[in-house]
Amino acid sequence: MHPPSPPTADERVDERSVPHASTADPKPDKPKGFRPWPLILAVTTALLLVPLWSNWYADQVSLPRYCKNPELSLQQLEQVLREKQPAGDGARKPYIIVAKLLFLIPQNGNESIPAYLSRVRGILRTQCQ
Repeated sequence: MHPPSPPTADERVDERSVPHASTADPKPDKPKGFRPWPLILAVTTALLLVPLWSNWYADQVSLPRYCKNPELSLQQLEQVLREKQPAGDGARKPYIIVAKLLFLIPQNGNESIPAYLSRVRGILRTQCQ
């Protein structure tokens, strides 16, 4: 085996471009791992905004649909509450639409049907003004 030959001019390294131990960064940059705080902040914000948006949508879009004929809506709602098949053999769509009032304005646990209908009537009256 031959001893290694000295580097040629092309192979020589400029010593100014090689960092020395005294000038090297003592702590090399660590790769950035998963940071959960942006994700936690985004999820928390979404969880807080969904109920606010839902309440706004109910007040501004869903309830005003019943303002065209609130008394008919209340009559159909009463039929939905009292009868097993309120539509009979007729169209069910109007009863399905009015049944959404049960979700928008839920009946309290031991609230009677007349008291519930009265409360819904008041809410619709307020909403439709």
